[in-house]
Amino acid sequence: MMKYNSLHCNVSSRRKFLSGVGVSMALPFLPSLGFSQTGPLTANSKPVQRRRMVCIGNMLGFYPPAFWPELSAKGNDGGLNIHREFTLGPTSAALNAIRDQMTIIQGLEHGTSGGHFSIHTFLSGVRHIDAKSMPMGNVTIDQFAAEQIPGQTRFPTLTIGDETGIHGGCQISWTKTGTRVPPISGPEQLFKKLFVQIDPSQKAVRNDQFRLQASILDVVRDEANRIERRLNSQDRQKLDEYLTSVREVEKRIGLRKNWIDIPKPDAPFAAPKNKNLVEDLPLLYELIALALQTNSTRIATLELGGEFNPQDLGISGGYHGLSHHGKKQSSIDALIKLESYQLQEFTKFVQRLASMDDESGKLLDNTMVLFGSGMGDANSHANTNLPIVFAGGGFEHGRVMDFDRQHRHRPPLTNLFVTMLQSFGLKTERFATSTGTLRGFA
Repeated sequence: MMKYNSLHCNVSSRRKFLSGVGVSMALPFLPSLGFSQTGPLTANSKPVQRRRMVCIGNMLGFYPPAFWPELSAKGNDGGLNIHREFTLGPTSAALNAIRDQMTIIQGLEHGTSGGHFSIHTFLSGVRHIDAKSMPMGNVTIDQFAAEQIPGQTRFPTLTIGDETGIHGGCQISWTKTGTRVPPISGPEQLFKKLFVQIDPSQKAVRNDQFRLQASILDVVRDEANRIERRLNSQDRQKLDEYLTSVREVEKRIGLRKNWIDIPKPDAPFAAPKNKNLVEDLPLLYELIALALQTNSTRIATLELGGEFNPQDLGISGGYHGLSHHGKKQSSIDALIKLESYQLQEFTKFVQRLASMDDESGKLLDNTMVLFGSGMGDANSHANTNLPIVFAGGGFEHGRVMDFDRQHRHRPPLTNLFVTMLQSFGLKTERFATSTGTLRGFA
């Protein structure tokens, strides 16, 4: 029988080896041992309807008086007012061009606090520090959806952002294990990922990596099977959960391997160079649209964060500083100009999707586009009444949904996420803090 020191050394060294080759598969904590351990669709696959999802997050929110529309006639339904007559504000005026293709949702939030520390809950509803107490952790809607459709696209998701700014860069997307998804940093990198073919020598390297990863998983499984007889029933259950995760990793490796010999789509234009986020934003939106149309992915996220420099729009001052305007009119005017540009480019993106065809009609009809922020009012660090614009996806639009913030049955924003996930084709009734689907949204 293996001695404690030998077993501990074996597991520890293998864990380091796995980490070194990009496979994180440490055995779970098993008290019985007395120490802690630290593709594409195949020919037999059934075709599925291609529903798509794009989530765009602004790290600093919008100046509320200029963003929210002026509302007139309304109908009340138990804390929900539906407005079909409304006048958009100075910041959101660009949305008039897609008025019948979008809905503004007012009065919803995640129930979190913490100012800038809660902006990262935008797509999860859960702060990272609270993740351990939640069944799903702080997984974001994009990553949750991607887990349910493995292998259907070359890239399960595309996360686009930068690595500078508040709290060290893009934190819009999180896995169920509480890991931040590193972003694609600009149009140059995104273009290469989507359209630059894999060099034959790199194919051989990647195939070697897949074989190595498969053999490592074999070692991990053998190690787990070897210690199983020493475990009590509780630890056997933990080990079974662990082995299930091993099988999931094996499946993901197999699916990724299936794409190696499938050519990428032809490049639609010459490879771009990164400039700055202000100038790059239209091109990023275009590349996201092309990624969806070519079925390179069905899910994308984009964060407008630290690299969005007001000076690239001819505005003096820093973005973060302007958001804390202190009611100074010159700062507010600059903020409105900056935020208006973001809404203008979002509007053009929605129009672009509406002009593009997919296998069953217009791309926008099968693409849900969520635009908003985890910050309700940056000047006061409020994470309430989050700005939300929802476009496309085949839903009813041309209205403002105004939820009464004093109503005792006001739903959380995560109810919208359940509605989106169900529309995406997933059979789920809950997501994070949700209480159901979002009523009034169909």
